[in-house]
Amino acid sequence: MPELIEPTAELRDSFLESSREWGDEHQDGAGLWEATDLSTAEGFADWIERLREQSDDSLQIPADRVHASYWWIVEDGTYLGAITLRHTLNDKLLEGGGHIGYGVRPSARRRGLASWALGQVLGKARARGLDRVMVSCDDDNAASARTIERNGGVLEDVRDTWLGLTRRYWIDLRQTS
Repeated sequence: MPELIEPTAELRDSFLESSREWGDEHQDGAGLWEATDLSTAEGFADWIERLREQSDDSLQIPADRVHASYWWIVEDGTYLGAITLRHTLNDKLLEGGGHIGYGVRPSARRRGLASWALGQVLGKARARGLDRVMVSCDDDNAASARTIERNGGVLEDVRDTWLGLTRRYWIDLRQTS
C-alpha cells in the first residue's frame, strides 16, 4: 500500500535510482530546483532540509517563491514519486504550474499512484483552508489530464505558458472529499 511521507535522507538511494530512470526529464513535484549536490549524503540532506524549510510559513523565502509542502510517494521503502502543494499562487504559478505538482517515476506509472496521491493532497489542501486549487499539465499529457479530471478537475483553458502549451484545471474543494 503506498503512503505519503515527508522527504527523508533515508531514501536517498531509492530517490537516486528513480532519478536515473527519469534521465533528463524534469521530475515534477520533487522540488529539485532547491537541490545543489545530491551526489553526496551531505548535499542530499541539505536539500531535504531546504524542502522542509519551504513548507514552514513562518520562515522567509525568496521573493520569487511561495511556501510549499512536499511529500514522497513511497511503498515498501521505495521512492515512487513526489507531490507538492503550494500554499499560495504567485502570477507565474497562476499562469501555469498551479497549487499542486506531481510526478511518478517511469517504472511505477500506470498503477493509479498519481491519482491516489492527488486525492490525498486535495484533503491536505482543504485542511489548509483552500477552497479551490489550480492544477496544470502539459497539453499533450493525456494521462495527467485524466488524473486531474478523475479528481474533480474542470478545464479552464489551454494556453501557451512559460511551461509550453498548458492545460489549466480548477478543483473545487468544497465539492470534493
